[in-house]
Order: sequence, then C-alpha cells, then structure tokens
Amino acid sequence: MKPLSSARLYTFVDTAYLHGRDPAEVARQLCDGGSDLIQLRAKNAPLDEVRRLAEAVLPVCERASVTFVLNDHPKLALQLGVPVCHLGQEDFFDAGFRTAAQVTGCPPQIKLGLSTHAPDQAQRALRAAPDYLAIGPVFPTGTKPGRPAATLDYVRWAAANVTLPWFAIGGINLETLDSVLAAGARRICVVSAILNAPDIADACRAFRARLEQHTL
Repeated sequence: MKPLSSARLYTFVDTAYLHGRDPAEVARQLCDGGSDLIQLRAKNAPLDEVRRLAEAVLPVCERASVTFVLNDHPKLALQLGVPVCHLGQEDFFDAGFRTAAQVTGCPPQIKLGLSTHAPDQAQRALRAAPDYLAIGPVFPTGTKPGRPAATLDYVRWAAANVTLPWFAIGGINLETLDSVLAAGARRICVVSAILNAPDIADACRAFRARLEQHTL
C-alpha cells in the first residue's frame, strides 16, 4: 500500500451517502478511480453493523492495494487487522487519550489519523504523534452539519506549519478545489462530491488529475 507521504486522494464509504448501494461495490469504484485511502464512516451505526461493513469493504481495498481506514472504532480496527483508524477530537482527547500510542499500541499495530478544526487543535494533535491530520472543514459541509467552516486560512496555516501528512477536508468539490490547492493543500478528502456523482470512478479520476498537476 502507498505510504501516507505519497497519498493524495482520500475518499469515503459513508453510509449517509450510500443511497441503498452496496458498500463493497462503492469501494470498488473508489479504488478503480484512483483513491489512495478509503475510510468507512458509519456514524451512529451499531458496532455489529460497523463490523459487517468493514468486513465487506476491507478485502476490496486490500485487493486493490488501497489503504482502508476505519472511523471511530480503534478496538474493532485492531481486531480486524485494519491498517488505519481515524478519530475526531472528541473520540481521542475527550476519551482520555493523549498519545497515539495509547490507540495504536507500542510498537504500533495500526496507524492513526486525527481530525482538527483550528491551529490550536492541530498543535495539540501533533504533540500526540499521529500518522496524519485532517484539516477542516474548509467549507461548510453536510457531513458536519452545524460545524463552522475552518476556512482557507486554516489550510494556509497548515501548509506553513504542519510537516506531517495532512489532508484538507470539508466541502471540497471540483469548483472549490483550485482555491484549496492555491492555499497549499496537496492532499484532500472528498465525500459527497464523489459519492453523489453519477460515476464514482470518473469523479475520482477528475479529482486525481487536478491533484497531480501539483507536486507533493
């Protein structure tokens, strides 16, 4: 699987945007389109359902050598042999964690990504030594209703201050992408603009082609 340092396009199997589609088939299309990472996000789903979804999507990613990421459930990720777990601020710091090793084990059995929404959160997250950060939401987004946008200023701050691999996230589509790249992002997360597209694989390719115009 591609190292995080060379990853560009981070996509999602988000149950809020499946619209009745088979999650494994959505994952296959994301892989076909050139995703580097695919996160399973199943907010508020029972643990058994998350397990079932993860067991369906993980082998699709493994066959395509795409990194699979599980949102919110580090213990389940370890049980299933998932390579990466992603946690929000509340799921990490509010749960009492202070270092990534408390989640990943030492030596690490899994990689960890953390969401951040402002420079002070990013600085605290960096002290925890995760493997990557999510920076956003750059723009208002339906995936995080009620959360104010962090704006392009936060992207500019990350470009100047974060040496760890980081991904801009939140409201990024083909219309907003150029402004995100101009602010310094070289890696992005895209949810609805890909999952709501008529052709998921083609949508991934369109984002990837734009990303590859810029060096990492």
